[in-house]
Amino acid sequence: MRFGPRPTADALGCVLAHSVALPDGRLRKGLVLEADHIATLEAAGIAEVIVAALEQGDVAEDAAADALADALMQGSTGLRRSKAFTGRVNLIAHGAGVAVLDVAALDAVNGGDPMITVATVPPHHQLRKGDLVATIKIISYAVPQVGLDAAVRAASGAIQLAAPALDRATLIITEIAGGAGDKGRAAIEDRLTALDVALDAVEVVPHRTADLCTAIKRAKTPLILVLTGSATSDIHDVAPSALVAAGGEIVRFGMPVDPGNLLFLGRRGTQQVIGLPGCARSPALNGADWVLARVVCGIDVTARDVAAMGVGGLLKEIPSRPQPRRPRR
Repeated sequence: MRFGPRPTADALGCVLAHSVALPDGRLRKGLVLEADHIATLEAAGIAEVIVAALEQGDVAEDAAADALADALMQGSTGLRRSKAFTGRVNLIAHGAGVAVLDVAALDAVNGGDPMITVATVPPHHQLRKGDLVATIKIISYAVPQVGLDAAVRAASGAIQLAAPALDRATLIITEIAGGAGDKGRAAIEDRLTALDVALDAVEVVPHRTADLCTAIKRAKTPLILVLTGSATSDIHDVAPSALVAAGGEIVRFGMPVDPGNLLFLGRRGTQQVIGLPGCARSPALNGADWVLARVVCGIDVTARDVAAMGVGGLLKEIPSRPQPRRPRR
C-alpha cells in the first residue's frame, strides 16, 4: 500500500485518508474515490488529496478484519460477530459463559504485522449475553496478503466461549449466635443466575462439623456452595472438615486473591464444592467469582490454577481494612 498526497486527478480508486470538507458537505475518510468524487473535489478547487493506494497483494481493511474474525472464532458456538466496518469487527458473547483464550496464538497474531490487531477480555473472564469478548482492528487501510495469511493461520480457534455446564446448585449456610445468618443469599443467587444456574435448595444448619457433614451428604445438585457463619481460617476448620467427613476432598484451601482469601475448593464424587469466603455476601467482585465461573462452565480448576490467580488478584481497596495497602492516618 502506498500512502501520501496525490493529485486529485490521479486519485481514482484510492482510499481517502482524511475527511475533506466541501461547500455542500464532506467526503469521509475511508471512502474509495470514484469518478463523481474526483469531479466534486476538482470543482471545489481541491487539487491534491491524501490517499491510500492499494497495490497488488494488498487486502482492504474490512476484508482483512472479516477473515481474521472468522479464523479467531472457528469452532465456537458461543460467539457472534459484528459486520466489518472501518477495519473493525467485534466478537460478542451469544450467552453466559467464560472466555477461553489461546494466549500464545493471540500473541502470535499481535506479534506479526503491527497493522493487524486483536484486543480481548482477560482469560477466563466471566461474560453475559451481549458482552464484548474481543475486537479485531486493522489499523491501516489495507494489509499485505502474506501478513494476513500468517495471522489467520495463528488465530485458528483462539477465542472460544465456555458455556455453563452445571445447571443446579445447593447453598448451605452455617449459623452461629449473633452471626450474619442468611445475609448474602441474594448476592450468591444473583451470581448463579448470571451463569444460568438454578439455586435448587438453601439449607441453614448449625456451625458444627457433624451438622454440615449431614447437609453436604443430603445435597443432590452437581454444585454445592458452603457459606459459613464464622470465617474458615484453617484447612481443619469446620467446613473443610465436614466435606472430608462427608467423603469429599479438598483441592485447595485459601487463595492469593483479596478479597477472597478464605475460599476453599473441593469435590465429593462428581459434585463440585466451593467454600465461599465471607466477602461473597457482597455483590462486589471477589476471588470466589473467578472460581465459581470456571467451575460452572466446566473448566477444571486445580490448586495450581488457584495459586496463579495471585497476579492481578488485588481486586480493590477496602477503606475499613487499609493495612498493609495504606497506613491509617
